[in-house]
Amino acid sequence: MDLGFVSYFSENISKIAATFFTAMTPLGELRASIPLALGVYKLDIYSSIIFSIIGNMIPAVIIVYSLEPISRFLMKRFRPANKFFTWLFERTRKKYYKKFEKYSGFALTTFVGIPLPVTGAWTGSLIAFVFGIPTKKAILDIFLGVLMAATIVTIIFQTVGYVRFITG
Repeated sequence: MDLGFVSYFSENISKIAATFFTAMTPLGELRASIPLALGVYKLDIYSSIIFSIIGNMIPAVIIVYSLEPISRFLMKRFRPANKFFTWLFERTRKKYYKKFEKYSGFALTTFVGIPLPVTGAWTGSLIAFVFGIPTKKAILDIFLGVLMAATIVTIIFQTVGYVRFITG
């Protein structure tokens, strides 16, 4: 029995956990977790990407599945919440829905996939909620965007960032 993975995992558990939890943060996401894992913790590329993607997707799934029931609950019980959500949905959907409807999956995936500040799985989940994108479609689009972002961040780090860590 090959215990290579078990020994690798046990030796790197704190590094993997730090990578995983960094990817879960709304400001860090993959933009922080992959460079942290590769540059600081010296994890291999596969572990860095896999644990970053899983860590980034957990909050997205929770947000996508929970915002609708939470908003419905608040709208039924609190008048200010009802006014706010009604205003938000009407304004956003009226102003942007035609554009978004045409490119919805591509737009959400691209938005999540471009690793810039204020883009990513957290914001993509909020956008999916506001535009009423069905849950399974939203999660798929966000997941594809997270894969895209992981690829971009890894390529940038492996080409530009690695040189800075060595010479830096």
